[in-house]
Amino acid sequence: MVPDLPTVRQDGGVGFDRSPKHLGTIHEGNPNGDANGVLSISNTNINPDTPATKIASNGHATENGALYESKQHLGSNAIFWPPLKAVPLASYYKVHRVPSLDSLTIMAEEQNTVQAIELPQNEPSNIEEPQDKSPPSNGVHNKILENVVRTPGRQPSPQPTHLGVPGSSQHRVLPEQGSGYVAPKFEGKEQQMDQVMDQIEEKGFIPAEFVESETNWFYNELGIDDMYFQTESVPAIVNHILSLYAGKVAAFARDDGKLEIRLDKEAADHAVYIDTSKPGVSIIDGPRYEQRIDEKYINGSLGDNSYRVESFRSASHLPGEKDQQLRCYFVYKCQFANPNPGTEETNLDIIGEKRFLQKATQNTRAIYQEVMKHAVTRTGPVIEMFEMEGSREKRLVIAYKQGSAMGLFSALSDLYHYYGATSSRKYVEQFSNGFTIMSIYVRPLPQSSTSAKHPPIEASIHQIMKEVSLLYCIPQNKFQGHFACGRLSLQETIYAHCVWVFVGHFLNRLGSEYKSLASILDPNNSAHAEMLSKIKRRLRTETFTSEYILEIINKYPDLVRALYLAFANTHYVQTRGEQDDFLPTLSYLRLKVDPVLDDSQLRDRISKAVVNEHDEMVMTAFRVFNSAVLKTNFYTPTKVALSFRLNPSFLPEVEYPQPLYGMFLVISSEFRGFHLRFRDIARGGIRIVKSRNKEAYSINARSLFDENYNLANTQQRKNKDIPEGGSKGVILLDVYHQDKVRVAFEKYIDSIMDLLLKPSSPGIKDPIVDLHGQEEILFMGPDENTADLVNWATEHARKRGATWWKSFFTGKSPKLGGIPHDAYGMTTLSVREYVKGIYRKLSLDESTVRKLQTGGPDGDLGSNEILLGQEKYTAIVDGAGVLVDPQGLDRAELVRLAKKRVTISEYDTSKLSTAGYRVLVDETNATLPTGEVVNNGMVFRNTFHLRGGHHYDTFVPCGGRPESIDLSTVNKLIVDGKSTIPYIVEGANLFITQDAKLRLEKAGCILYKDASANKGGVTSSSLEVLASLSFDDQGFEENMCIRADGAVPAFYDAYVKEVQETIKRNAALEFEAIWREHQQTGIPRSTLSDTLSIAITKLDEELQKTELWKDLILRTSVLEDALPKLLLEKIGLELIVQRVPDNYLRSIFGSYLASRFVYEHGSSPSQFAFFEFMSKRMARLNQQPGDQNLISMNGVGA
Repeated sequence: MVPDLPTVRQDGGVGFDRSPKHLGTIHEGNPNGDANGVLSISNTNINPDTPATKIASNGHATENGALYESKQHLGSNAIFWPPLKAVPLASYYKVHRVPSLDSLTIMAEEQNTVQAIELPQNEPSNIEEPQDKSPPSNGVHNKILENVVRTPGRQPSPQPTHLGVPGSSQHRVLPEQGSGYVAPKFEGKEQQMDQVMDQIEEKGFIPAEFVESETNWFYNELGIDDMYFQTESVPAIVNHILSLYAGKVAAFARDDGKLEIRLDKEAADHAVYIDTSKPGVSIIDGPRYEQRIDEKYINGSLGDNSYRVESFRSASHLPGEKDQQLRCYFVYKCQFANPNPGTEETNLDIIGEKRFLQKATQNTRAIYQEVMKHAVTRTGPVIEMFEMEGSREKRLVIAYKQGSAMGLFSALSDLYHYYGATSSRKYVEQFSNGFTIMSIYVRPLPQSSTSAKHPPIEASIHQIMKEVSLLYCIPQNKFQGHFACGRLSLQETIYAHCVWVFVGHFLNRLGSEYKSLASILDPNNSAHAEMLSKIKRRLRTETFTSEYILEIINKYPDLVRALYLAFANTHYVQTRGEQDDFLPTLSYLRLKVDPVLDDSQLRDRISKAVVNEHDEMVMTAFRVFNSAVLKTNFYTPTKVALSFRLNPSFLPEVEYPQPLYGMFLVISSEFRGFHLRFRDIARGGIRIVKSRNKEAYSINARSLFDENYNLANTQQRKNKDIPEGGSKGVILLDVYHQDKVRVAFEKYIDSIMDLLLKPSSPGIKDPIVDLHGQEEILFMGPDENTADLVNWATEHARKRGATWWKSFFTGKSPKLGGIPHDAYGMTTLSVREYVKGIYRKLSLDESTVRKLQTGGPDGDLGSNEILLGQEKYTAIVDGAGVLVDPQGLDRAELVRLAKKRVTISEYDTSKLSTAGYRVLVDETNATLPTGEVVNNGMVFRNTFHLRGGHHYDTFVPCGGRPESIDLSTVNKLIVDGKSTIPYIVEGANLFITQDAKLRLEKAGCILYKDASANKGGVTSSSLEVLASLSFDDQGFEENMCIRADGAVPAFYDAYVKEVQETIKRNAALEFEAIWREHQQTGIPRSTLSDTLSIAITKLDEELQKTELWKDLILRTSVLEDALPKLLLEKIGLELIVQRVPDNYLRSIFGSYLASRFVYEHGSSPSQFAFFEFMSKRMARLNQQPGDQNLISMNGVGA
C-alpha cells in the first residue's frame, strides 16, 4: 500500500493526496504559475512527453522547473518514500539553521502545527518587475537571474571540476542491492570461528555461556566482510572481541550507563578501528578515528605508500542503546596490479588495487571507470551521485588527485550529518595513476523527532553535492568545530576562515608613530621609501598573531553568522524561472528567514557584542572584507580554490602610497596567494614561496602581502617602455604542504580564471555577481618555482575556452609560441647595453676591463653575460662556489661552461694560474694561494663579493639573494671614501638596497640599477603578448609556434631578431637619458632611474585620458611607430586593431609617447616641452603626402 503523500493546497499549505501513485516528485513553486510558491512533495503519474527537470544528479533542465524521475529509469517496482509529515524546506531550515536551544524547544513543540513558509515565486523571466521595489522586511536585496549572465543549457564544464548536477548527462539509478562490493568467500570462516571461541574460553574473561553469542555477534551482526577475517589472525580477532566485550562491561561502571566501545589496532600493512556511533552525529571528542585515518593513511597516500579504506555501520543497535550503533573502519595497504602506469592511464584493470579488483562488482567497476575518465582530464574533483533502486539511499562518488584534498574523508561526514543524513558504508580506493575515489552510501536518518529539523534527502543531496566542491577547497577549516557540532554552516565556517586569512594580512598594526615618521619622509624618494619599508617590517609586532585572531573570531559565532548573511546577500544568486533546476539551497533559505543587516546595523551589533577593543578591530575587519569583495567564486560549484577580486581602496595610503588597481586573494588548504597589479593592463611573474619550518612560514606569512606589493611596484617601474604596467603574483605554500608546488599553482591559476572568464564560458556553471563590472585580462609570466608550470597554464586556459589563452602566460615553450629569454639572451641584451654604454662614454677597451660576476654559467643571465661579453673575468661566484684568477679566467673554458649551462664546479682547474683558485660551498679548511684558510665554503661564497684585497673594474650581479649589499655591509666596498669597484650594473633584481646604492654613488661608483638594466626580459615578454593578441589562432600556430620536429617558422625567427633590436634600442635610450640628466643635475643615477620611471608612468596614464587618443591621424601614426614592423607587414594595422583589446592599444599609445618624450626631455621638462614635442610630431604628419591610413577603433571615426 502506498502511504498518504503530501500535496500543495490552494491556500499554500500542505495536505495529503490519497490517490494511487507510482512515483514521488518534488516540485519547487507551483507549476500552474499561481502565487503559492511553496515546496511540496507529491506523487503524480509522469507523462514522458511532459517537459520537466530531473531531480537526479544527471538529467536535462527543460521548461517547467519541476523535478522528476522517469519511471522507465527506475523500474516498475521503484518507489520513493518521503516523510509522512511534509514540511516546507524553509521551515526545516528555520528549525535547523538557527540552533539556539530555546528555538529548538519551541519548534519541537510546534512540529504538528508548523506553517508553510512561502518561497520566492517561480515567475517566468519575461514578467515585468513590480513597481514597488522596496525591500522586504528582513532587508533582502537578493540577485535574480535577470541581473546576472547564466550559462545557456548548463552543459558540463570541461575544467576544472565535474559536478553531476542536473543538465550534465543521462540520469542513472543503480539497480543492484548491497554495497557494490562482494568479498571472496572465506572458506575457512567456520573453522576460524571455532578457533576464536576456543581461545576466548581459554582467556576466561568472558563467561562461557556468552562466548558463542559474543562471537556470533562480531562475525555476523557488525557488517564485517570476509576480507577482514581472511586478513586477520585468530589472536587478533580474539583481542578485538574481548575489547568490545570490555566496552560493554565498562558501561556498567559509568554513572550515566552510557555504552562506549572503542578499539584500534595499527599494524604495518593494515589497521582496524571500531567505535560507538550515533547516526547523523559527528564525534568531536575522543579518538576521532576518521581524522586519524585521514592524517595517517589517506592524506599521505601516494604510489606504493597508498592505503584503501572500508567502513561499515552495524545493522543492529547496541544492547540497551537504541540510537547507538558500531562503526567499523578497515585500512589496507594497497597492492597495485601495475604500480607505475602513465598518469593518463584510466583502465581500472591496469591501475586498480588487487583487493578492489577482486571485490568490486561489475556495476561498481563501470561507475569507477567512467568517473576515472572524467577525473584525469580535470584539475578539481569529479562529484557524482546515483540513486539506489527501491531505496532512498544515495551513492555519492567523489574522485580527485591524491593529496589535493587533505582531510576530505572525515570532513564529508560532518557535511552530510549537517543535513540530517548518515552513511551505511564508505569506501576509499586508491589507484596507481595518482587518483583517489571515494564512494559513500548516504541515507536519511531514521524517522524520529530529530529528522523534522532537516529537509528530505531528495532535496538535501544536491546541496551536499554542491558543498563538496566548497569542502574540497578547504576540507579542514579553522572553524571546523563549529560546523561539526552544527553551530555554523559549512559556508559560514569557510567564510570565517577566509576572513581570518584576510585579517591576518591587513589588520593595521603600525600605529601613529609610523604615520608621523611617514609624513616627515618623502615617499617619492627611493631611499626614504626603502627605509619606511624596513621600519614597517619591524613595527609589525606580534600583537595580532594568527592564533590570537582565531581565538577572537571563535568567541563570536553569532556575529560570524550575521556578517556571512551580509556577504551572501551580495554574492549569492538565486535563479528563477524556467531554467531553475535546483531546489532552493539553505544559503538562500537563510536569507529568507534571518534578517540581513546593513553595514551600519552590523557596526552597531559588533560594538554591542564585543568585550574589548581588540575584538572589535578583528570583527570590524569582516565588514571591511565584505565591502572590498567585488566578485568571488565562493558560490560556484565547479571551483578548486576560493578566489576573491578585491577593491584595494581599503589599503591605508600611508603604508601603500602607490594605489593598486586590482587585487586578487586566493585561498586553499595548501596555500594562500595574492595577485596585485598597478594598472588595468599589467604583466608580471608568478612566484611560489616555500618555508623551511614553522618559524620561517610565520615570517613569510606576515610579509607576504608587502613582498607582493613591493615586487609589483618594482615591476611597474621596470615596465616603463611597454604597454603593461607592473603586476606580481605570490603563492605561499602552507607549512604542511611544502611539496604541493604544482597542486598550489594549478589551483591558484584556475580559481583566478573563474573570475576572469565570463559565466557563459566552460568551467563556470552558475552566475557570479560582478560588482567590478568590467572585463579583465591578466598577463602572467614565470618566476621562482613556476618556470616549468607555464605550459600547463597556457593549455589550461585554452581548455577552459579563454579567448586570450595565447597571451595569458609568457615564458612558455616555443611550441606554444613562447620566446624563451635564456635561449635568446633577452634579459642580458639590456644589461649589456648599460655595460657597453659605460665603456663607450669612458672610452674603455672592453677586453682589458677586470670583471666580477655573481651568478654563474649555469644561469640565464650569467651564461649569456659570459657569451656576449669580452671582458677579462677575474672572479665568478655561483651556487657551487667561488672561482678566482687575478690573471684572468680562461675565456674558452668559461664559454664551454656557459653553453653547457653548468656551474663553475665543472671548470677545468688546470687552466688556472698559480694565483687562481676555486672554493666550493661544501669545502672546509681550504687553503688559498695566499695562505689564507677558508673554514667554511658556504660562508666564503655568500660574502665573497664584499671581500677586500681584490681589484675589479666592473661588477655585474647576475644572480644572488636580494639585499646582498645593504647599508650595513656597503662600507666594505668603500675605502678612504672611494668605491673599490668603479662600475656596477645591477643585473639581478634587488641585489643592492637603495640606500647602499646611494652610498656607492657618493663614493664615486657609476651605478645603474636593476629597474633600468634588466628590463630586456619584460620587453621580450610584452612583444610576445602583442604577437599572440594580434594573430588569430591559426595564424599564431603557423607563425609563432615551433613545429614538433623542431622546425622554426621564418616569421618566428625574424620576429625574435626584431624583439632583440627593440630591447637594445630601449635600453640605449634610457641609458643616454640617465647619463645626460646626471651630467646636468648631479642627481644619483639610481635615483634618476626611479624618477624617469615615475615620470613616464604618470605621463602615460594622463595621455590615455586625453583627447589625443581620438585624433585618428596621430593615433595611427603612433601605433605604426610603436608596433613591430613585422607584425604590421604580416597582419596589417587594421586587423591588429580589431583583434587587440582597446585598452591594450591605449596603453601602447600612451607608453610609447610618454617614454619617447621623457627620454628626450628628461624627468622634469619645462611646461612647454611637451607642446614642442607634439608640435614636431604633428608637423611631420602634416608633411606626409597622400591619404593617411586611418583606422577607426571601437566606433570612433574621423
